[in-house]
Amino acid sequence: MKFRLITVCFLLIAVFAGRISAQETRRSSASFDFDDKGMQFIAPDTSTKVIMRFRIQNSITLNTKSEDDFDIASSDLGVRRLRLRFGGFLYDPRLTFNLQLSFARGDLDYEDTQYPNIIRDAMAFWAFSKNFQIGVGQTKLPGNRQRVISSGDLQFAERSIVNSKFTLDRDFGIQTNYSSSILGMPYNLRAAVSTGDGRYAPKMEGANFAYTGRIELLPFGKFTDGGDYFEGDLVRESTPKLSIAAAYSDNKKSTRTRGQLGKKLYEPRDMTGAFADFIFKYKGFAVYGEYANRRSKDPITKDANGNIQYVYVGDGYLLQASYLFHNNIELAARLAIVEPQSKIYGLKDAEWNRNITLNSTYYLHSHRAKFQLEITHNTLENKQTSAISKNWLFRFNTEIGI
Repeated sequence: MKFRLITVCFLLIAVFAGRISAQETRRSSASFDFDDKGMQFIAPDTSTKVIMRFRIQNSITLNTKSEDDFDIASSDLGVRRLRLRFGGFLYDPRLTFNLQLSFARGDLDYEDTQYPNIIRDAMAFWAFSKNFQIGVGQTKLPGNRQRVISSGDLQFAERSIVNSKFTLDRDFGIQTNYSSSILGMPYNLRAAVSTGDGRYAPKMEGANFAYTGRIELLPFGKFTDGGDYFEGDLVRESTPKLSIAAAYSDNKKSTRTRGQLGKKLYEPRDMTGAFADFIFKYKGFAVYGEYANRRSKDPITKDANGNIQYVYVGDGYLLQASYLFHNNIELAARLAIVEPQSKIYGLKDAEWNRNITLNSTYYLHSHRAKFQLEITHNTLENKQTSAISKNWLFRFNTEIGI
């Protein structure tokens, strides 16, 4: 009897220990991983996956007094970008999200809004199929390609002056993405309805939204590893790849000088933006081109004292080319031109502007870790007075992240 009792006790202990062991196994099945995508956290039942990434960009920029006087007129040394980003899916692979925060002062849109806009992206997406999804929240609008490409995937330290004047940037609203193919040619369609006033959107009167659409055609097939959305041919495409695109935006009663960006206007204004771009890559060689414009019937606004704030209307042209050597050193050149419309001639910061830039990059680990040297010749011309100024810009840029 005593032996039977001892045996039962051991069996109960074994069963109980087995359950504990099974529970511990289930608990420990949650995983942590680290690869090129970032730091990955996966729930025990794999229903949730969160990827964390960060990026640090440090730059040293020197501007000369003139084309002939190499004395330093201004310098900018500091952390250009410090980003923390999260993405993944929650509870269902069809429910994905994108969250991005910025912490460097020059990355907060503070000068124009007097508000530290830490939130860059806060977006939730639902995929109805592998080809179609809808998102709600704040993120980049489907405008010019160079803006939609992450700043961490640029082959120059900064986007061009064309982007700085005409980009749509980020906005809060609803976006749809659809991808498919026709006669074997892939294409992408994107559309958005948003506030039209950017990250710092005030309360609006009525439904004065911005409506944006973009179409992309890839006649030679898809790029390797999504290469149409990072600059430079880092994967050395084995066959020619080309993407051509066009986008249009109609922004009703925007409150800012550049739509989603810029200082506050004294009165709301309607404005439209049009974009066309292409990107070509083959065996380390890459070419990228872009055209952009903004129009407004009455771009100038004034307050009671006669002070002026205006919508920047005009055209922009961009062309850049590069070659990546087998030692991971890339040489690149860029020509960018911004032409204001005659309606704003003579106003502050409305000069004709041309940048010619030469850049060399060493990619330690693709765009995640790189070192750059850059020289730019800058020309400004006041079309009203014909006054011209020229100077040089020198920049050393480093970037690391995951």
